[in-house]
Amino acid sequence: MTTVLTENQIQDSLKACAEWSEMNGAIQRTYQFKDFIASIAFVNKVADLAESAQHHPDILIRYNKVTLTLSTHDAGGVTEKDFAFAAQADQAF
Repeated sequence: MTTVLTENQIQDSLKACAEWSEMNGAIQRTYQFKDFIASIAFVNKVADLAESAQHHPDILIRYNKVTLTLSTHDAGGVTEKDFAFAAQADQAF
């Protein structure tokens, strides 16, 4: 079982993920693209990463914006696994 991070650990980890923020027991980032097709291409990359990592974000698509929300559901909060996936998503962006 993965350990849930403390509030201080989350805040420290967010310093390395500048565009991410904490929201309601999860971390979240919105990415902006030139159009809907570019948004969907990114979502497809994220889907491949999620399957490989067996860690699936909540995904909200709004035309040229994609919001990813991450928490480790089986642990009950934010873990290192979420920050590792956030870094992968940022790299895919």
